[in-house]
Amino acid sequence: MDLSLSAPAKFNRYLGILGRRADGFHELELVTTVLQNVPELTDNLVAKAAETLSLSLSGPRSVGLAVDESNLVLRAWRLLERETRRALPARLHLEKRIPPGGGLGGGSSDAAAALLLGNQLYDLGLPTSTLLNLAAVLGSDVPLFILGGSALGLGRGERVFPLRDIPLEPMLIVDPGLFVGTASVYRALALVGYPFPEPLGGLPEGQAPPWRNDLTGAAIYVCPPLAEVAEALRTTGGDPLLCGSGGCWAARYGSPGERDASAGMLGGLHPSWGIYSIG
Repeated sequence: MDLSLSAPAKFNRYLGILGRRADGFHELELVTTVLQNVPELTDNLVAKAAETLSLSLSGPRSVGLAVDESNLVLRAWRLLERETRRALPARLHLEKRIPPGGGLGGGSSDAAAALLLGNQLYDLGLPTSTLLNLAAVLGSDVPLFILGGSALGLGRGERVFPLRDIPLEPMLIVDPGLFVGTASVYRALALVGYPFPEPLGGLPEGQAPPWRNDLTGAAIYVCPPLAEVAEALRTTGGDPLLCGSGGCWAARYGSPGERDASAGMLGGLHPSWGIYSIG
């Protein structure tokens, strides 16, 4: 029997960099929402028990992606095997829609889906706490996809805590086709300067976290064309915010009508861009 699981993208409404740690990583504070019900920004993983473990890919964002042991889906599956001390042979198929290198967490979401799907397919009975620990081994963003919804991320982002639902304003996510490597952006922080904001702290009931991304300057340093995308969004009346480490941008608008009009304008001016309505 085939089992399938959606692997949605995520959006960081707030990404604060609090400092550089002794281990070389950065101390982060994140407020992230997993984007449900956006089919164009949702991958899908299918698993079926088999004699050996294999992975195949399809979808508009699958070109150039590896299907070897470096793939996060296979790494997650192997981690389940090590945790349970048993082979978990399966035929896996991943349909990719989330743009890689866009700051939307596609690879991390796929890895989380693999952990959840493997646990279900083989009835492993691993609790959420164990899956969160395994997810943190795979990458800083992976645990938030195990949790789902809106979450506060601390440390490298791997320590996640559920938050009340945070409604998103009418907004667009724009994919201009710019691949930005996360590691290169963090390295560039030393060149453009560290923001070191005050910690977010507690928010009053009903108050949304700031619309802020402290990686923006470093990402534009690494990939200067990102600045042109932000300016295009401002021209349509949007308030732009870099998605993660780039290269996608979000922009919020005062109403759904303004957002939709802006989507039409941007689509006419930049037909090669992917433009997605949120909220």
